Amino acid sequence: MIFIIPHIALSVILALFLIDYWGWETTAIRLFLVSFLFYSILWPVSWLINKRYFRKLPKLMNLIVYFIYELILANIRVAYDVVTPTTHMRPCIVALPLEAKTDLEITILANMISLTPGTLSLDLSEDRKYLFVHAIYFKQVTAEKIKYDLKNGFEKRLLEVMR
Repeated sequence: MIFIIPHIALSVILALFLIDYWGWETTAIRLFLVSFLFYSILWPVSWLINKRYFRKLPKLMNLIVYFIYELILANIRVAYDVVTPTTHMRPCIVALPLEAKTDLEITILANMISLTPGTLSLDLSEDRKYLFVHAIYFKQVTAEKIKYDLKNGFEKRLLEVMR
């Protein structure tokens, strides 16, 4: 963990230097390209120090993209069901078995689930092995499918980043 800080600090210093050189009216795309450039420059140098930063960053990006995809998809599903005359939703409460152990892992997972329309984290079991989730699913989806999707979607990607 301590070796990640020099990478981040160096990336920020180099990016701030180029932003100052280009001016503060730089676009988001230019900033993204500069960040990618410095990541690419630092990656070959990483053999000197811990490589954890370079393994975790792509996994973090994967988690963010997956969360945004699921967020958009859930919004479309719920909005479609709201505007159509017949309802296709069937509510249920699912006991999701957890592999997440720390408070931070469980909190982030519960928040990601609650932020997605159609699902809501209700409670954590006393032994911290189950997260109870209220889910609105459609006629063709079962409670087991919801558990599978949550475990292999949010939880799996989150644990790749956190551990």
